Amino acid sequence: MVVTLPEKSVAQYNRSYIYWVGQQCMINNDYRQAIDVLNVLLRHDEKDFDAYFLRGIAKYNLDDLLGADADFTNAVSLNPVFTGAFYYRAITRTRLGNYDDALNDFKQAIELRPDLPDPYYSRGVTRLLNQQFKLAIEDFDKYIRYEKRHVAAYINRGTCYLYLKDTTKAYENFNLAIRTNREDPDAYNRRGSLYMEEERYEEARGDFDKAIGCDSTYLPGYFNRALVNNYLHRPMESLADFDKVIALDSTNSLGYFNRAIVRSEIGDYNRALNDFNQVATYSPDNVLVYYNRAMLHTRLGDFDAAINDYTRAIELYPDFANAYRGRSVLRRAQRDVKGAESDERTAQRKIAEYRTRLKDSTYSIYADTAQRLDKLLGFESRLLERNFERIASTVNQAGDDGLTLIPMFRFTLIGKDSVAIDQRVKRFSTQRVQEFCKRIGNPLMKLDCRTSNLEPDSLIAMDKSISQRMQNSETKEWTLLFERGISQALIKQYTNAVNTLTEAIHLNPTNPFLYINRATTRAEMIDFISSIDNSYQTITLDSDPAKRLHNNGARTYNYDEAIEDINKAIKLYPDFAEAYYNRANLMAISGKLPEAYDDYTRAIELEPNMGEAYYNRGLVQIFMKDTRKGCMDLSKAGELGILSAYDILKQFRIAEHN
Repeated sequence: MVVTLPEKSVAQYNRSYIYWVGQQCMINNDYRQAIDVLNVLLRHDEKDFDAYFLRGIAKYNLDDLLGADADFTNAVSLNPVFTGAFYYRAITRTRLGNYDDALNDFKQAIELRPDLPDPYYSRGVTRLLNQQFKLAIEDFDKYIRYEKRHVAAYINRGTCYLYLKDTTKAYENFNLAIRTNREDPDAYNRRGSLYMEEERYEEARGDFDKAIGCDSTYLPGYFNRALVNNYLHRPMESLADFDKVIALDSTNSLGYFNRAIVRSEIGDYNRALNDFNQVATYSPDNVLVYYNRAMLHTRLGDFDAAINDYTRAIELYPDFANAYRGRSVLRRAQRDVKGAESDERTAQRKIAEYRTRLKDSTYSIYADTAQRLDKLLGFESRLLERNFERIASTVNQAGDDGLTLIPMFRFTLIGKDSVAIDQRVKRFSTQRVQEFCKRIGNPLMKLDCRTSNLEPDSLIAMDKSISQRMQNSETKEWTLLFERGISQALIKQYTNAVNTLTEAIHLNPTNPFLYINRATTRAEMIDFISSIDNSYQTITLDSDPAKRLHNNGARTYNYDEAIEDINKAIKLYPDFAEAYYNRANLMAISGKLPEAYDDYTRAIELEPNMGEAYYNRGLVQIFMKDTRKGCMDLSKAGELGILSAYDILKQFRIAEHN
């Protein structure tokens, strides 16, 4: 005979054991299993604040920061004097970038237990990230009174002084960090990086030597020492260090790229070529690799290979004036006068177009043929990044969280959807969009924000086919021009695409969809330029995430023409949700966050199932320090099938050592 006890009594009887099992799972780093175990406790007793707290820690370790925040909130709601819950919620909110609420939680934790040192340290890190440098120093001072052997506290306090332009105090703290633990490579690396910034290269090299002496596998030390050796004109030693970087990380593209540059400088062209080939293997769509390899082929006398590389660079970026100029010189050397003159004319036209169209000197890097494009790049340089999915952190004045906006909607060419990769809630196009697609007549054309899944060769063939149809047509048809504008944009002939779409607009000036695609093409052109531009920003390698606070090399880009096109589209079609979404994106990356929020909201009002708008609005709200509402929007985006809404939470890694 089986006797079953009431559920409540079972929970009471087994609570200690179940809680112990959950703790053991945590000790074994089996956080998923720990959550399952703790869920059993909470199903039986929804007021068990200890279970909420422990589950919050498990979620935190799984990078589910939203869930961790919710569990810590439940814990402090049930137990208002739960110091640990306030403390860990503060750390969680710091990682979410919600510094104001985090600081409030630290205040609560410190008022409850002013004798605990850890909250002072963690609050110091939060204040450092929030650029409250003087207050951060006060917190690190208090922490160090309790814990005098904590290297990171000295390093972070030194970093605060560095941002306050007090390099003397910065050096004092880095020195204290080194004296505290002479076996910690990070302390030497930090001081060496400061020496390097001040061009005190011999002293920097000495520190990087010591960092490597502390840890023979410390990759940042080798990489930074390679840079210093290059500055000191010691190419062989620089190469030896890059060799070690590559030995430690065989897929380190920056290591291969920089080693190729150094090898080129000393005339070791064949091995430099091998290195460029490696980078091309890891990053087959990178313009820099082909451009630099073309120059190397030229030095080796292989003009055909050089021309092929310049051609590949032009295919990837059809507006790259330097590549046309380089190919022109080689074609002239091969007595291809017609081709050389054509390339020279194109180069000059591209230079003129940038100077007149973009009205911004930041673009001159692509037109100025005197610009050196063969620099050594810093460890965290974005060598491999060239997507239109623009880094949204350019709109965050306080930091660089690496968050990415979902791109704009435009009419594009996409093959049959795969259920495995597209889980978005299906939305039905408006009648007006359906009629427009029917008028164009291309079954592959869709209004979408995703990247085309068609192969480059197929896109090129389609573009040629559309071009042929246009030549066979007795009159210019706006439908063909629009279709050609799409194909040109997809093969990155941005300037040509804008011109083609402009012709279509002249023939049909009251069609809102033509303006939408011209706007997105203009924005994609600027974005592509900026993504290459970012690869030339040298960012100091640093293990401390707080070092990412400032990147003074950041540029701003002008999206006014694209915004004007979207404004025109909205005027012609006031209920077009995607137009508001697109304008919101441009407002966001231009730093106009309240305007972006309003436009995303209007898009959602018109199309409640637009998960992309919830996702981007969530990021914008987080940047505006309204983390709670931002997280709610990200949650809604996940419900609507935007799977990255959950993954993006992992991008809030800001203070790993908390």
